[in-house]
Amino acid sequence: MPSTNKLPQWLTIALAFPLTILNGWVLLQVVDYFQPLVSIVVAAIILAFVLDYPIKFFQKQGANRYLAIGGALLLAVVLVVALAFTLVPLILKQIDELVDILPVWIDSGTQQLQALQNWATTQPLPANLSSLPTQILDKLSNQLQSFTGKIVSLAVDTIGTFVNVLLTVVLTIYMVLNGQSLWDGLFQWLPQHIAIKIRQSLREDFQNYFIGQATVGAVLSVVLILIFVGLKVPLALLFGLAIGFCALFPFGTGIGITIVSLLIGLKNFWLGVEVLTVSIAIDQVNANFIAPRLLGSLTGLNPVWVVISLLLGIKLAGVLGLLLAIPMASFIKDMADSWREGEFHPTTAPSKDGDYSVLE
Repeated sequence: MPSTNKLPQWLTIALAFPLTILNGWVLLQVVDYFQPLVSIVVAAIILAFVLDYPIKFFQKQGANRYLAIGGALLLAVVLVVALAFTLVPLILKQIDELVDILPVWIDSGTQQLQALQNWATTQPLPANLSSLPTQILDKLSNQLQSFTGKIVSLAVDTIGTFVNVLLTVVLTIYMVLNGQSLWDGLFQWLPQHIAIKIRQSLREDFQNYFIGQATVGAVLSVVLILIFVGLKVPLALLFGLAIGFCALFPFGTGIGITIVSLLIGLKNFWLGVEVLTVSIAIDQVNANFIAPRLLGSLTGLNPVWVVISLLLGIKLAGVLGLLLAIPMASFIKDMADSWREGEFHPTTAPSKDGDYSVLE
C-alpha cells in the first residue's frame, strides 16, 4: 500500500480538505458542548496574560515573582474597587436614564420626521419618497423599543452571570500563580525549536492586539467624553464609553458611532449630526496617528480573512470569540509563514531562566 508521502500533491490536498472541514465541525461541537466553561477558561487566560505586564514590571524593579504577583493582584483589586465605587454607578445611572428617556426621544424623533414628511408633501416628489419618513419612523421605533428591551434583558443576564465571573476571577488567580508551569508542561509535547517560535508569536500577536486596542479605546473614550460634555450631549459618559468599548472590536467603532449618533439625533437632529461628524473626525485621527504608533503592523491579514476570522470567532465563543479572532488569525498566519519559509528548525535554544515563555 503506497505511503501518503508518495501520493500526488493534488490528491493529498483533496484528502486533507474534507478532513479539515470535519475536524473543524467537531471542534465547533465540542466548544459548544462545554460552554460556558470554554469562555471562562479563555477569559482567565487573557486576564492572566494582561496581569503579566505589571508582574514583569515589578520583577524588573527587583521584586521576586511571588511578591510581584501579589503587587499586581493588589493593583488589579484596587482598580476594580475604584471603578466599582466611582465609574460603574455613574454608568448604571445613565443606562437607567437612557431607558427612561428613550420614549421621549422617540416622540421627539417622531415630530422631526413628521415635520420632514409635511415638507415632503409640499414638494413635487414621487409618492414613495414623500412617505419615506413615515416608513423610517415606524422601523426606527420598532428597533428602538426592541433595543430598550434588550438593555433590560442584558442587565438581568449580567446579574445571572455572577457565578461565571467569580469562577473566571478564581481561575485567573490560579493561572497567574501556576501558569508558567502549565504552559511549560503543554509545550514540552512539541519540539523545542517549534515551541520557542510558537511562544514568541503568541506573545507578540496577543500583546500588540489587546494592549494596543485597549489603549486606543481608552484614548478614544476620554477624548469623546470631553467633547460630548463640551457639546452638551446628554449621557456623555455613557455614550463616550460605549464608543470606546466598541473600539475593542474590529469594525466596532463605526457601529458604535452610528448607534450613538442616531440616538442623539432623535432628540436633536443637528446635535446628532455634530456628534456623528466629530466622532468620525476623532476616530480618523485616532486610527491614522495614534493607533499605528501603538499597534504598528499588527496582523498583515487580508480583509477577507479578517471577516472570516470574525465570523468563526462569533460562532465559536460569541463576544469573547470576537475579541480573540484577530490575534488568533494573526498567529495562524505567522505560523503558516514560518512553516513556508522553513523557520521551524532547531537553531535557537531557550535561555536558562526560561524568559522566552508566553502567557506565564
